[in-house]
Amino acid sequence: MSWAEVYRWEAPDRARPVVRQIYGQVRGAILEGALASGARLPSSRDLAGRLGVARASVVSAYEQLTAEGYIESRVGAGAFVAADLTGVLDVRAPPIGEAPAPPPALPERAADVADGPPILNLPGESALNTGRTLMDARAQAAWRRASRRALSHLGAEHFGYAPPAGDPALRAAIAAYLRAARGVVCEPDQVIVTSGAQQAIDIAARVLITPGAPVWIEDPAYAATVRALAALGAELIPVPVDAAGLVVSEGVRTAPAARAAYVTPSHQYPTGVALSMPRRLELLAWARAAGAWIIEDDYASEFRYAGPPLAALQGLDGGQRVLYVGTFNKALFPGLRLGYLVAPAHLMPTLLQMRQLLDRQPPTLTQAMVLAFMQDGEFAAHIRRRRLAYRDQRDALVGALVAHCGAWLTPDVPEQGMHLVAYLRPGLDDLAAEAAAANAGVIARAISPLYRAAPPRPGLILGFSGYPPSAMASAAKRLAGALSTL
Repeated sequence: MSWAEVYRWEAPDRARPVVRQIYGQVRGAILEGALASGARLPSSRDLAGRLGVARASVVSAYEQLTAEGYIESRVGAGAFVAADLTGVLDVRAPPIGEAPAPPPALPERAADVADGPPILNLPGESALNTGRTLMDARAQAAWRRASRRALSHLGAEHFGYAPPAGDPALRAAIAAYLRAARGVVCEPDQVIVTSGAQQAIDIAARVLITPGAPVWIEDPAYAATVRALAALGAELIPVPVDAAGLVVSEGVRTAPAARAAYVTPSHQYPTGVALSMPRRLELLAWARAAGAWIIEDDYASEFRYAGPPLAALQGLDGGQRVLYVGTFNKALFPGLRLGYLVAPAHLMPTLLQMRQLLDRQPPTLTQAMVLAFMQDGEFAAHIRRRRLAYRDQRDALVGALVAHCGAWLTPDVPEQGMHLVAYLRPGLDDLAAEAAAANAGVIARAISPLYRAAPPRPGLILGFSGYPPSAMASAAKRLAGALSTL
């Protein structure tokens, strides 16, 4: 591909030598990398027309560049940037005896983000990776139909800027779904379509949290969100998690006047425990008394394997102090990059201003595809089938771990979600286990780095949603081989 067609060609100044200016423009585009080796250049006639000069001037400039080795001519094809530029590219070093100027210093907050541990990036297909989903043949066929329908009707809404909150029809469909499936109390105009749950949390935090404000976070917690809150200047208050979820009394004891709490009550990340009903009511009571906000990340609410889905905190609160975050990226597939934020009505004007500043609007085509998928009834049907399939995948992984890895770990079987934690026997290092598993082609993330103040319990985070049951035995055998080397 050549970017010459869109390069910022500028008409020469007639008061100065025209050929030299054309030569300088083409040479500069090559030196700065805008036109790479092998890129096709405009014809002399085309470039002359763009610059408003005589064709002979362009021909002369091209001849000079050819002589110096910057471009080459191909008979019948035109002029191209030379394939080998090693002899002509300038290396601009500072003058002799002068050290290069240091780059500008990063602000303290940005430097803290840059120096932190890397955010997990898990794009691979290696066994037991987290964040992966599956779609059966019926869902894939339905998605293709929905996509074709959206692409076949390129209406006016795709050719201009759209509402920052998202497509009104999709917002209505999301609101209807959440009322039925999660007990969320909301109207369509309380829904903001976002680029996944992470952006929804970011928008909410930017509006609600001022630098230095104390914010409760679960301990352990999802690392990317914790770092995002820290980057906004929040004072992070780690609150321990036990078998009943967030220990609210510890949060009240440590920081009773916290500005907000970020929680994953339906399936705590990473432990997988659910926040009990007494703790839910306790958390809401604290928020009301303290004048605090709750950001509820319901990232995997669709996939509960024992009984009906737990009621959302937002519904219990009546939508007064809870901002509800959900995502299609877990329900459908991560490449979709579509989520949503449900907020109290009085916050919507400010949240929409922030959403518009950060990302202007969600993509209209993607929204149209999801809307068609939902309106056809395929979304609800897909969720029902996936719930059964993921339960089978979970059970297959648990069985394989017990059969092959029982000497080293004990899986904690979750009632919801898309991953489980397998806790290691005393004395084993989960970071060493993670490295050994990676060498065996298995992604098994150590849980200990996700703790901040609470004593870590060594374990491995294992995904089951992205792999069929038939893959679990092989993965467990490879993991067992890796653990045997510890």
